[in-house]
Amino acid sequence: MVEVVFGGKSGVSFTFSPDGAELSASLSQVATQGKISVAMKPLLPLARSLSQSLAVSRASAELVRPAGTGSVSARDRLTKAFANHLLIDNRSHQPVGFTERVYLRFEDGVSPEEIRRTLSRQKHMRIVRKVGFAANAFVLEPNIDLGTAVFEVSLELLRHVSVSRCHPELLRPRQNRAGAPMQWHLGSRRIGGAQVDQHAHVEAAWSHSRGAGINVAIIDDGFDLTHPELKPGRVIEFDATTQTADARPRSARENHGTACAGVAVAAGVAGASGVAPEANLIAIRSDGALGSLTEADAFEFAARHGADVISCSWGPVDGHPDDPNDPLHNNVVPMSDLTRDALQHCLRTGRNGRGIVIAWAAGNGNESVDNDGYAAHPDVMAVAACNDRGTRSHYSDMGDAIACCFPSSDRGGPTPGIWTTDRRGRRGYNPGNASLGDPAGDYTSTFGGTSSACPGAAGTAALVLAADPDLTYRDVIELIKSTADRIDLAGGNYDARGHSPFYGHGRVNAERAVVQARASALA
Repeated sequence: MVEVVFGGKSGVSFTFSPDGAELSASLSQVATQGKISVAMKPLLPLARSLSQSLAVSRASAELVRPAGTGSVSARDRLTKAFANHLLIDNRSHQPVGFTERVYLRFEDGVSPEEIRRTLSRQKHMRIVRKVGFAANAFVLEPNIDLGTAVFEVSLELLRHVSVSRCHPELLRPRQNRAGAPMQWHLGSRRIGGAQVDQHAHVEAAWSHSRGAGINVAIIDDGFDLTHPELKPGRVIEFDATTQTADARPRSARENHGTACAGVAVAAGVAGASGVAPEANLIAIRSDGALGSLTEADAFEFAARHGADVISCSWGPVDGHPDDPNDPLHNNVVPMSDLTRDALQHCLRTGRNGRGIVIAWAAGNGNESVDNDGYAAHPDVMAVAACNDRGTRSHYSDMGDAIACCFPSSDRGGPTPGIWTTDRRGRRGYNPGNASLGDPAGDYTSTFGGTSSACPGAAGTAALVLAADPDLTYRDVIELIKSTADRIDLAGGNYDARGHSPFYGHGRVNAERAVVQARASALA
């Protein structure tokens, strides 16, 4: 058994079993027979992330394309190497990867001489990076193969009096939070003969603010920046995975980022408008697993390039929303110190010290958001999903951390989902089928989930900041909460504070939020 402590010496301890025999056997079966069981599906995102970090560069391909080239013996060696970097979380019994990289942060005020003395005692570790989002913080790598011994090395460093935080780079499967025209979420629409008025009052807000001058960062998979709604002239792009200025999709699976960007900031020049159509886009591609250095790099880039708002429509893997017995519903996934420090950097230094507003998709498991160390972070805005009838989308996560909700998809209503930008042509969610969007395939009508709700709320934050740029990130979140519409009064279980476990403080009312922001700016 190995141990990781998040939050420093007095933080929270998590233990993992390094016995990968069953996983190794399963991976070998995948490599030789080309069969991926349902139980193995969570390993796919881990494979892609580990293959970027370890000397098993084909591990990803062997899992994703198990019938790929290469001899069976070569594939067996690769899958064995991959399995040796897998652990089992003793709480959730889910697979977790590790890379042997170590995040190390010293206490504030520790001198460079003390840092050098401490590191000199670690004969097998070397500094490979000094991170930019925290003081006295470094990424270390071993110069020999440590395997699981890296966990004891990390604990030994954490015990040192001058060390604040230390843990290996742990990787958990990451899941995008999409579910399933007409942009009924922006204003009243008549769809299929039904009047839909369960919107977020966005069009009414546009007479006061359209988000001009505000930078919205979307951290997601690839972005089709050739789309006319995502004009290159107002876009900064970055791939945190490859460390290049190219955020284009790298595979046929990467459709999510384009749709999320459209919900937030599509220009409305052809067939879809974002909530903040005049805001600028910082498109950050990141396909790293949860807890990876790639994830932290994405936040650091957003802060360094002037992000005012960050939208994250991803998080830990959810349980199945229709299966109350799915064990993943009870999966507790913490935010690593590496990511937490990068996020705190955004909150502490972003917007000249006012802090970047960070919106996070609550999740689509019909489960407690409070087990999710990302969406439940106390300084982010956790966004739930509500439907075209003014009630909770059946999949939307719930709990104390929910700040607000935003219209999105659900089954059984008059709308198919949220209409937004799609990868152009035959790629994307809509291959060119009018029943799924437009005949050209440039838009999709089937987007949804809390993945769509989150950039909707992020776009609202951009409208608010364009109306009053002096607001802090806390001011913006509180303003959005205080101006929200309480919906589903009969079933919302609102408490004395006006908070519902399903809707937070209610459905976003962009017009009311912007009007109040303008009033505060003029006061």
